[in-house]
Amino acid sequence: MVRLLSILVITVVLAVAAYFVVVPYARAASLFVRVGNVGGRVEAFADATARAVTVPPRQLVPTRYGDVEAQFYRPEGRVRRSVLLVPGVHSMGIAEPRLTALARDLAGSGIAVMTMALPDLMAYSITARSADVIEDAVQWMAGQPDLAPDGRVGMIGISFAGGLSIVAAGRPSIRDKVAFVVSFGGHGDLERVLKYLATGEAVQAPGVVTIPPHDYGVAVILYAAADRMVPPEQVEPLREGIGTFLLASQLTLVDMKQADAEFARAREMVHQLPEPSATYLTYVNDRNVKALGPILVPHLGLQADPAASPERAASVPSAPVFLLHGDEDSVIPAAESVVLADYLRSKGVTVRVLLSPIITHAELDRSAAVAESWLIVAFWADVLQR
Repeated sequence: MVRLLSILVITVVLAVAAYFVVVPYARAASLFVRVGNVGGRVEAFADATARAVTVPPRQLVPTRYGDVEAQFYRPEGRVRRSVLLVPGVHSMGIAEPRLTALARDLAGSGIAVMTMALPDLMAYSITARSADVIEDAVQWMAGQPDLAPDGRVGMIGISFAGGLSIVAAGRPSIRDKVAFVVSFGGHGDLERVLKYLATGEAVQAPGVVTIPPHDYGVAVILYAAADRMVPPEQVEPLREGIGTFLLASQLTLVDMKQADAEFARAREMVHQLPEPSATYLTYVNDRNVKALGPILVPHLGLQADPAASPERAASVPSAPVFLLHGDEDSVIPAAESVVLADYLRSKGVTVRVLLSPIITHAELDRSAAVAESWLIVAFWADVLQR
């Protein structure tokens, strides 16, 4: 009888252990299939097994700089964990289609999601104020029992919001309120990344190849630095032209006809500008990184707030940090995540880092080999069980 009871106990323990091992992988695999839009019966099955998601009207979340608009994605049934999902430098904010799709897919995996765009990033400005806003949002979420049953929330930051989320997670006010932080294509040192975007020179990491920078980066830098590069009366007209080009670049993922119209409008605006603004906007329209980059270099130091960099922050997170990066990222180099991982580990942080060939800048965008797909599934399985 005792032996039978022992066998029964062992069986139950193994069954429970198997549940906690298998379920996160199943959820992560379903998430990967839905995010990757693999199609066919596999995606149809993943869609059918995902939880239904409710998207209520947007609401305002209080921060020290005023209320910020947020969007919730609530899965049906019990919610164990909620996450704050923050997009990068993008004028569409929480309406950006890839962000809304990712939020729905995450919610379908049983996680309540709150998306919140950072006002500064929407205005093409990368500042430590954005980390303040993230900090305040996490503080607010952690105080909502329906969102944070255990008083903790997860954080997922995309692109520059990834590094800023790590900065915020280390702040004393929320260190014990963070379950995990995911930086998806994020930075370790802002000034280092701006230098890469302007010159092509990136921090080096073993086995990581440096890719020539995307032209989007110098356009964003010029937008922020315009007040230091042209006479006062030219600042807003130049920014309007750059903003038109950036909007057109964003629309290429949504509506090519509208994107082409905006690109044409940006080219036409050159003729309305005096020098040097006309030349600068021409460089932007021509995607001429080699001409524009060197002009921007003297302004990079003033634009890179040290407090906006995880490697220069006053404190580090106590929660696990997950760093996911495309190995050929041309906006924020993949080496940033490798170097940042080493830095955080030296400070005692638990870090998991994955560089993947099936990710471009902060999005899944390539056909995946089975081995590479499995690595991403395992990565997200680890995240989802936190």
